[in-house]
Amino acid sequence: MLLATQNEYIQILTSYIIVKESNCEHSIDDDNFTFLSNTSQRSKNNFEIDNLANRFEKKTATDILKWSIEKFGNRVALASSFGAEDVVIIDMMVKIDKSKTKILTLDTGRLNQETYDVMDEIRKRYSISIESYFPDSQQVEQMVRTKGFNLMYKSIENRKLCCEIRKVNPLNRSLASLDGWITGLRREQALSRLNIKKIEIDPTHNNILKINPIADWSEDMVWKYIKENDVPYNKLHDMGFPSIGCEPCTRAISKGENRRSGRWWWEESSQKECGLHINIGNKK
Repeated sequence: MLLATQNEYIQILTSYIIVKESNCEHSIDDDNFTFLSNTSQRSKNNFEIDNLANRFEKKTATDILKWSIEKFGNRVALASSFGAEDVVIIDMMVKIDKSKTKILTLDTGRLNQETYDVMDEIRKRYSISIESYFPDSQQVEQMVRTKGFNLMYKSIENRKLCCEIRKVNPLNRSLASLDGWITGLRREQALSRLNIKKIEIDPTHNNILKINPIADWSEDMVWKYIKENDVPYNKLHDMGFPSIGCEPCTRAISKGENRRSGRWWWEESSQKECGLHINIGNKK
């Protein structure tokens, strides 16, 4: 990545994004495409970026994934926890171009067996590899020695520390060499996700592209796709787990409960994010 030396400008050409620049800090180049995500550039071009996001809002999930894979290749990856949304996206990506389907996952060391089962089922079904990222062993050892094995139940600070060491830090490492990442975020999942766009700049991760292709999908749409395409899925979903994370921090929910109520159920709803999708620009 080269340091920016000239002013940039953004244009929309047909249904694709084209951003031109001679030299830039975070550039993604092919024959006719360069994406600029330098912080100063982003601040100057918020209006244009919003326009681009609005343009992508009209695109289908398949259209967005096809564009992402064609433009970025293996420099974009799905960060997957192997919930229902993620397996839908994996199926779509493989059908678009299996050779360029890059899947990352965070093995926190506290996952359910059912999650490992679906990982292997996905690997076998699609004949693809999954890149697993683990937490730093010394950080985990120190945390457990000083805070205990089930520290997450003692305080919000402890729980967030556990998430940071087991999830946030490995994610940062996994994204460090990428120009974009794909998520299974949907707006109806949580209040904190109501305003996500299908394509965003991610200031938390060096201003790379963040792609949320099914942001506007309903839960019914997710399961309709899984059933119609016979997509392997985590069997915890059949046991009342709509949202799946680490085993100590996830429980089944009862009928009528919010789908996120099974995550960190001992905390207030406003606290229920692990830090993977927190925009540093919105932190207070």
